[in-house]
Amino acid sequence: MKAIIAAAGTGGHINPGLAIANKIKEKERDSEIIFIGTNRGIENDLVPRAGYELKTIEAYGISKKISVKTIKNNIKTIKGFKQARKIIEEFRPDIVIGTGGYICGGTISAAYKLGIPAVIHESNAYPGKATKFLENKLTKIFLGFDETKKYFKDKSKVITTGTPTKVKEQLYSKEEKQKILTDLGLNISLPVILAFGGSQGAKAINEAIVELIKEGKNKDYQIIWAAGQKQYEGIKEELLENGININNIKNTKIVPYIYNMSEIMNVCDIIVARSGAMTITEISLVGKPAIFIPLPSNSANRQIDNANVLAKIGAAKIILNEDVNADNLHQSISEMIKDPNELQQMGLRAKKIAKYDVEEKIYNEIKKVIK
Repeated sequence: MKAIIAAAGTGGHINPGLAIANKIKEKERDSEIIFIGTNRGIENDLVPRAGYELKTIEAYGISKKISVKTIKNNIKTIKGFKQARKIIEEFRPDIVIGTGGYICGGTISAAYKLGIPAVIHESNAYPGKATKFLENKLTKIFLGFDETKKYFKDKSKVITTGTPTKVKEQLYSKEEKQKILTDLGLNISLPVILAFGGSQGAKAINEAIVELIKEGKNKDYQIIWAAGQKQYEGIKEELLENGININNIKNTKIVPYIYNMSEIMNVCDIIVARSGAMTITEISLVGKPAIFIPLPSNSANRQIDNANVLAKIGAAKIILNEDVNADNLHQSISEMIKDPNELQQMGLRAKKIAKYDVEEKIYNEIKKVIK
C-alpha cells in the first residue's frame, strides 16, 4: 500500500496518524507511507522520530476576517493546495488519510481533484470545520465518538471506530510501578497526579500548577507535569525567581513533554488535562479518573463536548478554563484522593466508553476503499 497521511499542529492530530501508519506497516511491511504537515507543528519532531518521512506545505485555514495577516495566510493556504497536489502527483498514493489540522483541507481537496480516494478521522465529539467542509470529497469518515454522527448529512460513509492511540492499558506490578516512579524522583507511597495540556502546553493549567507548587500545596500527593515545550523554559525561570529549582522540587517532576505517555498514564491515579479527543480516548483505555480544564473555543465548544462524554457518566470533573486556579484545582484533587474507592469507580466508568482494536478497524476500512 502507498499512503499519504495528512496531520499537523498537535499530538492529538499526529499521534492517530502515526498509529494508523504503524498498523499499515504491521500488516504490509513493504508499504510506503509519507506524512504531509507544516513546518510549524510538533509533527516536525514526532513524525521523523517515528521513522516516517515528513513533507511540509503551507496551511493556515481560510479566514473570512479581513486583515493583512489573514490575507497573507489565505494566499499561503491556496499555495499549500498546489504544493499538496504536487506531492500527491509525484508519490502517487493509493489513498490519502487525514487525521486533523488545517493541513487536511488542502491535501484532501488536492487528492479529490486527482481522483485519489481520501478518508478522514474525526476524533472530536463535535467535528472540526475541515471535516464538515470536506464531507462531499471523502469516501469514508471515521469517528472517535458515536454522538458525532448526527453532524453529517451522509450517514452511509460515517463509521465509528474510536480514536487510534499508542496508549494502552498496562497492569504493572508494585515493583514495576515503583521503578517507574523512582526514575522520576517520586515514590509509591503518595497518590500520583499526571498533569498536561497537550503537546503545546496549556497556559491556564500551567499557571494554576505553578502557584500550587509555589505555595507547597501538594504535600499529600505527587505531580508529574508536562508543561509543554514552548512554556517549559518560562516556567523554569519563574520558579527560579521564587527560589525553586525545577529539577529538585519535592513531590514534583516537571518535563517539557512526556514521550512514554502510556507508561505514565498507567501508573498515575488522577489525570489533570485539557479535554482533547485523544486525551478522552487515552483516559478511557487506561481507566483513570480525570479533572478536565477544557480549552475554550469561539467557533465550537469542542473540548467541552469531549469532556462531557466522561463527566456525564461520573468519570470526570470539569473546571472551566476561566475559573481554574491553584486553590480550586488543589481542592478538587484533595477531595478525590480522600476516597480511593470512588476513584476506582470513576476509572471503571471511564472504561465504559473505551473502544478497542481501533487501528485494525480503520485498516480494514481503508483496504475496502482501495479495492
